Amino acid sequence: MKQRGVRRAILIGGGIAGPVLGMFLRRLGVEVTIYEAREALVESEGAFLGVAPNGMNVLVELGIAGAVQARGALCEGLRFENARGRRIGEIDQREAARRFGAGLVMIRRGALQAALAEEAVRRGVEIRYGMRLADIDRSDPRAVVARFDEGGEGGEAGEARGDVLIGCDGFRSRTRARALPDAPAPGYTGLIDFGGFARCPSAPLSPGWNVMVFGRRAFFGAFAAPDGEVWWFHNSGEPEAGGALAPGSLRERILASHEGDPGWIADVVRATPEVLGPWRLHDILTMPRWHAGRVCLIGDAAHAATPHAGQGASLAMEDGMLLARCLRDAAEPEQAFAAFERLRRPRVEAIVRQARRNGSRKAVAGPVAEWLRDRALPLFLRIGAAAQERAYAYRIDWEARVA
Repeated sequence: MKQRGVRRAILIGGGIAGPVLGMFLRRLGVEVTIYEAREALVESEGAFLGVAPNGMNVLVELGIAGAVQARGALCEGLRFENARGRRIGEIDQREAARRFGAGLVMIRRGALQAALAEEAVRRGVEIRYGMRLADIDRSDPRAVVARFDEGGEGGEAGEARGDVLIGCDGFRSRTRARALPDAPAPGYTGLIDFGGFARCPSAPLSPGWNVMVFGRRAFFGAFAAPDGEVWWFHNSGEPEAGGALAPGSLRERILASHEGDPGWIADVVRATPEVLGPWRLHDILTMPRWHAGRVCLIGDAAHAATPHAGQGASLAMEDGMLLARCLRDAAEPEQAFAAFERLRRPRVEAIVRQARRNGSRKAVAGPVAEWLRDRALPLFLRIGAAAQERAYAYRIDWEARVA
């Protein structure tokens, strides 16, 4: 099907939202080029994430869910414990495929990005690396021009002209800064994130399960992959003004944060060859608008969520599918962008708020706060499980027309 209003699309950012949107636009016959600032895609980079059932269902529609799942592992469930190792809740995911159409897949970020990029290229999406956005020219009402810094492919600055430009470039979005300069900056949540991969046979973890520990001073999550590797992350409080941490101090910092917590946490951290991070966690609770003229933002560029709801990647995938559908059905790009924002804003902003609430319980200031939090955790977990079910059950019907 040839999209009547959009023949050529410029996508800024080749992480998750960009390739997914690109594949849906190719289905409509649109010529798509993704411009990615990184010099190359490195499959081993980054930590890991979960693609929730609602995100996997987007990949089902594209016909690539199996290829993505093959690079990751199905999550059978989540167990929650307190600092004394006592189980305080559980969310069983073993029936997720039957209930929601797909399961929860844990996957390394680099592996997910590689799978999406490879399939996008196979379907005719061009991806150009080493292309950092410098400016956007919207002076022509019939088109948009992206200009790039020197150092792109060929070592020279360049520009691209298209019918639309979509910012898929994350919470530090250059697209947002240039097209919507009055947009609020992402807000720092007060939490810092570390992660890693380890071989630790002594850790009491069941393959396929995520164990989440609300420790005395910090939060620790660990997933036991089927091959025996432990994928883990750590969240703790950190003032915004905190400077960069020396690499040698990362492990010691994490170990100190979990002193008095279950001993297997320290075993996993010590067994980790390389501690990843730190990453200070930011979100965007709301923005006045997501588009300007022929430019639109999707994914974290528009509504960044912290990892605490496990929905960042899945929301980006949903965005790509729904925006393509809006561009298919609207007479003009501006109409498509307005419809996209109207349809998406209530869902994504609710999840961003839920993620911030979830994160607020991960780090406590002292024993009294810990005691109060632990008493309230069973209720919080029930509320969180209900919110998770609502998020998982969401489906986009590709065939439905956008009103």
